[in-house]
Amino acid sequence: MSPLPEQQPDAAAVEQWLRGLQTRICEGLEQADGSAQFCRDEWTRAEGGGGTTRILENGALFERAGVGFSLVHGPRLPPSASAARPELAGRGFRAMGVSLVLHPRNPFVPTTHLNVRYLVAEKPDADPVWWFGGGYDLTPYYPFEEDAVHWHRSAKAACDSAGATIYPRLKKHCDDYFVLKHRGETRGVGGLFCDDWSEGGFGASFALIRAIGDSFLPAYLPIVERRRGTPYGEAERDWQLVRRGRYVEFNLVWDRGTLFGLQSGGRTESILMSMPPEVRWRYDLKPAPGSPEARLIDEFLKPRDWLGT
Repeated sequence: MSPLPEQQPDAAAVEQWLRGLQTRICEGLEQADGSAQFCRDEWTRAEGGGGTTRILENGALFERAGVGFSLVHGPRLPPSASAARPELAGRGFRAMGVSLVLHPRNPFVPTTHLNVRYLVAEKPDADPVWWFGGGYDLTPYYPFEEDAVHWHRSAKAACDSAGATIYPRLKKHCDDYFVLKHRGETRGVGGLFCDDWSEGGFGASFALIRAIGDSFLPAYLPIVERRRGTPYGEAERDWQLVRRGRYVEFNLVWDRGTLFGLQSGGRTESILMSMPPEVRWRYDLKPAPGSPEARLIDEFLKPRDWLGT
């Protein structure tokens, strides 16, 4: 039997899935919150393209939840993209994706981030170059091993159909990427991350990214339900706001997606929707030895094999 022909790149199919993913995630988060709904903000970009930003604020569960879809294009790849692929410098681009960040109210419910994206670099008289990227990670403020294990089991299950080596590779890439290098700590307990991904051709790459995006709510919402009713006071809230400061630091100093959005002339409000609504910085704050806060830093904010594989 002759092999099946490779599926050709299909930007329209990717766009359709991304728009549907945004809708499904927003519906699931509204149901989980129970008291607030997303407002919808349609925007256009003068240089080409636009998107839909959906924001939920001041809910029972989420202090802020932002879920954005964007499809932008331009005559030249931004430096944040071409630096990783210098042979593509000077090409035009078309980029689309869904990106979300959820900042819960209760300090015992983790913050989380998802991004799935597709980019095509083009120029006259040359074949287009395409790739996928993205993944998700979890940023707890308090250490619960069962939450981290569930998160990584879900991540592994999303990767298994693509091969046994995919989860370890994407986990390591996530551990290596979401690091605050100036503080020597990871942003959280990791998850999955890939960039410049085209392995196996368009069909296989798209299937992997779909599996990652579609697994997000089943990975996150069970953790939410376990922790959302945990009582907390001002001390726990203060710790949450201080740790949110680390999130801001990463996004503004290290995150390639934020840089791509700003350098490509994207909509600033939509790019910075990932920022928490409240945050604190305290000078040289060190948690008490043996406290849950100290355990978070000592045991959770470093690369770790959560599945014992």
